[in-house]
Amino acid sequence: MRDVPIGIITVSDRASRGEYVDRGGPAVEKWLREALSPPWRAVARVVPDEIPAIRGVLEELCDREECALVITTGGTGPAPRDVTPEATELSCARMLPGFGELMRAVSLESVPTAILSRQTAGIRGRTLVINLPGNPSAIADCLRAVFPAVPYAIELIGGPQLRTDPAVIEAFRPRSASG
Repeated sequence: MRDVPIGIITVSDRASRGEYVDRGGPAVEKWLREALSPPWRAVARVVPDEIPAIRGVLEELCDREECALVITTGGTGPAPRDVTPEATELSCARMLPGFGELMRAVSLESVPTAILSRQTAGIRGRTLVINLPGNPSAIADCLRAVFPAVPYAIELIGGPQLRTDPAVIEAFRPRSASG
């Protein structure tokens, strides 16, 4: 069985210029390494906060690398340079607003400014794309909230089967899908 590629995109002007150590991308990968059972491999990229750059790498990871899942971190706030949701919407055929709604609800339990976040998710071909905030602790909170639905969502769009470590997170699959 071949490794399932999973894209991790850090969206940060400073990290893309080497002025800032990327903490978001490694936090996503660390969480996935704990939660997912092999075989899978990370395909990581760092891009500036620019729609063409984000779109380009999203489309590369979805179309050429054939990632089953692409997770972005950063660029989801209200600042003028925060354009990750716009790039995601331009790259995806269908949006899944429930992901963003749940991530904001969970984040609001920790910080009142979570309402400013614009996380979202969408589908491009057979790839699920999820936008996360850039803060490493928020990344873990958001992934814990939405990940029970991620493996089944990927299967529904024709992607490969991902397995989670039930000691970390239990993936939900309807009984009708497990036969």
